[in-house]
Amino acid sequence: MAIRLTAGMAAMLLAVSLTACKSEPNLTGKWAAPGKTLENGEQDKGIIDLKQDGNQLTGTARNLGGQADVKGTVQGNHIELFDTKSNDKKPFIVGDYANGTITGRIGDDNFTARPATAADEIPTPKYIEPPALHPVPYNGLAKTPPMGWNSWNLFAEKVDDQTVRTMADAMVSSGMKNAGYIYVNIDDTWEGVRDANGVLSTNHKFPDMKALADYVHSKGLKIGIYSGPGPRTCGLYPASYGYEEQDAKMYASWGIDYLKYDWCSAGSIYKNDKLQPVYQKMGDALHATGRPIVYSLCEYGMGSVEKWGPEVGGNLWRTTGDISDSWDSMMDNIHKQVPTAPYAGPGHWNDPDMLEIGNGHMTDDEYRTHMSLWALTAAPLLAGNDIRKMSDTTKSILLNKEVIAVDQDPLGKQASPVKNGNLETWVKPLKDGSVAVGVVNHDNSPATATVKASDLGLKGSVRSARDLWAHKDVKFANGEYSASVPGHGILMLRVH
Repeated sequence: MAIRLTAGMAAMLLAVSLTACKSEPNLTGKWAAPGKTLENGEQDKGIIDLKQDGNQLTGTARNLGGQADVKGTVQGNHIELFDTKSNDKKPFIVGDYANGTITGRIGDDNFTARPATAADEIPTPKYIEPPALHPVPYNGLAKTPPMGWNSWNLFAEKVDDQTVRTMADAMVSSGMKNAGYIYVNIDDTWEGVRDANGVLSTNHKFPDMKALADYVHSKGLKIGIYSGPGPRTCGLYPASYGYEEQDAKMYASWGIDYLKYDWCSAGSIYKNDKLQPVYQKMGDALHATGRPIVYSLCEYGMGSVEKWGPEVGGNLWRTTGDISDSWDSMMDNIHKQVPTAPYAGPGHWNDPDMLEIGNGHMTDDEYRTHMSLWALTAAPLLAGNDIRKMSDTTKSILLNKEVIAVDQDPLGKQASPVKNGNLETWVKPLKDGSVAVGVVNHDNSPATATVKASDLGLKGSVRSARDLWAHKDVKFANGEYSASVPGHGILMLRVH
């Protein structure tokens, strides 16, 4: 995963580049800028080490989360710098130099940078050799894809104890618990700091994690938490590097039921060929606690994780980058599932990331497609919206029991496309011998979809079929069924 540059880093970059603005500028050297203050009281900082050749700049940028290679140009007093590993055609740092400082921005954040001093240096974590490979015993969990809610898509760093409690309440009152959504998962930014013994506390947003877990459990739900194998999480908070066993024991003592483990800063220490042993280390630590904890690997599909995820104790693993609330992002993530299909099954699932349903940037038809494709591909169903105030339409999508039944089918097979094109057909075998079928309309306008029995791999003729969004039985005539599908919508059937 590319480094997530923060205010400090950005400012450094700006400072560095912008100081080169005068005639015969020389930006070679180190530049620093203070970054954001975290919820645990720590302040991020960054160092940019640049070399200049004419108006060309190359170098590295570091912050608490790791290091990235950068390159860019200085034109007069103006600097633009790019992350060399990013495909983004826009510079991530833009700024101008004046009077020995650089003023600029990264995204919507403003920065001021200055030449670095020895006090600005960021210590490099000591390298820890990963363990030798061996199988981690299966924990017996996630025999169907996990269902629940995760805080990140909507709340990000603003999640707190009260939000989690009210979400747990809403999981029950909305009917989501009864529909199978049982995990209430806290994502990044809950962390405090480590004490002299390495014990990690929570920050002020989560005054008592054990009490919070007890509250969630009192609702008949389970609770999840977040960390990573690097020194820092994606949000720059302390992660579990070097403290795997200690943290796992702490999670178990709190009553945690689910761990999302995010690669992030581990990529600044380990190459991708170390993914498996690094994730195995936490898998061993969780197993040693004796507590059943679902283990979710978040490594963005790197390293062919679907082939070794079960070996490290994983119950699910990300096969994609982060999703966003858009049609293109959603469809890009689901298409990356196609080669992973043979590796899905009870206890181990491919994860195209969380649901965006109800967050407001796609149409209702697109959200139905989102829900359908996640169910067809046996993906975890982790809602990411504000379930305390769902519209009736959002409820009808997330609580569609017939679609959920396809996702939770105990056979555990993942759908594959049998037809591509503007009307793309996916087929998923089910335990009772039937199949679930999804025909996605990639056009913006309505189109007529035709499902042919000969495409479904069924033995014999079609006995019955049901439209899972219309909630009605439909009939195949002469071995086929046709229906109109709205733009970016889906026809989803269960066919016997």
